[in-house]
Amino acid sequence: MAVLAIAAVSTVLVAQQTPPIAPPTSVAPSAPLEEVKLEEVKVTAPEPRYVAPTLRDRIGRIWAPVTIDGKGPLRLVLDTGASRSALTPAALNKLGIQPDLDRMVLLRGTTGSARVPTVRVGQVEIGDLLAERQTMVVVDDAFGGADGVLATTALRDRRILADFRRDRIEITRSSGERAPPGFTTLRIKLLDRHVPWVEAMVGGVRVKAVIDTGAQSTIGNLALRDALLAKRREVDPREEGVIGVTGDLQAGRSMAAPAIQLDKIMVRRARINFVDLHIFQRWQLRDEPAMLLGMDVIGVLDTVILDYRRRELQVRLVDR
Repeated sequence: MAVLAIAAVSTVLVAQQTPPIAPPTSVAPSAPLEEVKLEEVKVTAPEPRYVAPTLRDRIGRIWAPVTIDGKGPLRLVLDTGASRSALTPAALNKLGIQPDLDRMVLLRGTTGSARVPTVRVGQVEIGDLLAERQTMVVVDDAFGGADGVLATTALRDRRILADFRRDRIEITRSSGERAPPGFTTLRIKLLDRHVPWVEAMVGGVRVKAVIDTGAQSTIGNLALRDALLAKRREVDPREEGVIGVTGDLQAGRSMAAPAIQLDKIMVRRARINFVDLHIFQRWQLRDEPAMLLGMDVIGVLDTVILDYRRRELQVRLVDR
């Protein structure tokens, strides 16, 4: 079983004070756990443009290069948990277009809902996908200076490859190819026909783990918290509040998590922030253990491939 060690992390959308992120280390299945060591990471490469790993001083991100009406590319946060793509007012200025204030829609975010304006665009190009006559919502913030959010609702037959070590993203039509050598394959199921989730085990508790590349930190529901507390005491508790794209704040409480097992991959030294999120109710995941697996965990991998056609998450660990 492959093991990842990942230390406590924070997010710019979470109100808290935490120590710096410790870089993860992966070891071969035969290596004893006591030999896992955290090493100092020195970042000497240029700032990533599209795929940023999770390091000591930052949470990883996946940005997709998107061309709108022939202009761009814009950097949109790839959000596998989002149902609507969005642009910021600053992005609209770059494109020279105005929002349609007469056409408001209800945006349902992670923490709540809000009425927001929309904008209509002629063409959206993402990799080899060309979508015409698209309506996007307008949001004030898009995660740390990005131009917006790219939902994956239009990528149902696509293959998304994010290479964290080489700052590379590919979005192509899936040809149904198997995972490359050295990758671990996880079967995915879909919520709302587009949100991927996998089976996971956390401290002996079976969990539905939603793959949410738009979430900076891993968030569990209260059913998972209660199941874990029935087995173990709370470890290193911290009060945390989560702010979603709609601007709503929800209070939460995080703790050091037991091992998170994803098939043959074991993630250690992670934190889970437990929040009664609005999105858990919408997805009907309040009554069973569930969590959003955020970029604090996803970003410590080497490469992630999400193949919607094959219904697979293919991952490769960082070689150490």
